[in-house]
Amino acid sequence: MFLTFFLKLKAAGVPVTLREHLALLDVMRADLVTYDVEGFYYLARATLVKDERFIDRFDRVFGDVFKGVEAVSGEAGDGVDARELPEEWLRRLAEKHLTDDERKLVESLGGFDKLMETLKQRLEEQKERHQGGSKWIGTGGTSPFGAYGYNPEGVRIGQKESRHRRAVKVWDRRDFRDLDDSIELGTRNIKVALKRLRRWVRDGAEQEFDLSGTIRATAEHGYLDVKTRPERRNAVKVLLFLDIGGSMDDHVREVEELFSAARSELKHLEFFYFHNCPYERLWQSNHRRHAEAMPTMDVLNRFGPDYRAVFVGDASMSPYEIAMPGGSVEHWNAEPGAVWLDRFTRQWPKSVWLNPVPRQHWDWTQSIAMIREAMEDRMFPMTLKGIEAATKTLSR
Repeated sequence: MFLTFFLKLKAAGVPVTLREHLALLDVMRADLVTYDVEGFYYLARATLVKDERFIDRFDRVFGDVFKGVEAVSGEAGDGVDARELPEEWLRRLAEKHLTDDERKLVESLGGFDKLMETLKQRLEEQKERHQGGSKWIGTGGTSPFGAYGYNPEGVRIGQKESRHRRAVKVWDRRDFRDLDDSIELGTRNIKVALKRLRRWVRDGAEQEFDLSGTIRATAEHGYLDVKTRPERRNAVKVLLFLDIGGSMDDHVREVEELFSAARSELKHLEFFYFHNCPYERLWQSNHRRHAEAMPTMDVLNRFGPDYRAVFVGDASMSPYEIAMPGGSVEHWNAEPGAVWLDRFTRQWPKSVWLNPVPRQHWDWTQSIAMIREAMEDRMFPMTLKGIEAATKTLSR
């Protein structure tokens, strides 16, 4: 019954053999897994996949072959169990769903300063809840202020997640998750790419056997004279600045793979989080970023110009965040992001920006072009070739 599965794995380029297919049949006959789709998935993966590079292909074939195995069902003949819909689901039925032509007719207020001035005026004037309008702070309309509506430039208020990613500012406090530095899948090739950054020195206690020194000393003295030397260590020092939250949620897996590889390969590594663009505060724990953020100037003063700086982010944001004081989506920043990026690149001349957005899409986003200019065109796609090119730039 698993012959189709086996053939589709081979067609997808997963190097499975007939022996491995027969081994899977044997373990199924032994009833190691019975009526458990998740258990069968892990059993089949352990039996058929010998190289972690092919796990993604295995997952796609598994989903295609066994789709519908866990179909929704109730008691025999009942179909889907009846249940009461959450009130929140029904409330969102009033969301505004606009066609592309209708969206083009919705105009922004005409600039960041005008947007903030109008928001202040609305807060002073508004006295009650509004739904579906184009002016007041409300829900489901085309007003620049509120939730679950649409406007090309607005302030998101009272909405849990991003939908159109057009907000200039987010009124609500947001909590982000720390990146996992123990991710192993896919990090092997990234580790190889990062090896370009290695700069070997010998330091510390003499704990490594020195073969050439032992041979030389033995020949000179006429007896076995064992020599040791300090172990070679990678002396390159790297600062990793990671964009977190918002549109970066789409790229968590790739960034975690890079983060895990960097923690494994680089002995002298410090990391900090920011959101969209670095401003006057950075943090190392997203859970406590509101309570334990550190001044960016302290980081700039603490780490010397011998460090390499690597920024990781999609650079996709409102242009106001880079060009305007107060333009940050989450708080009122006294200085625009471009000023802070200039400070970073002057403090650490060897700096690069890795972007998980595919290179062919960069020209469609104004903020990406602005970040590239601020980084003096040292922006690279977060692919293996891009990481290799970035490490080559940092090694010069």
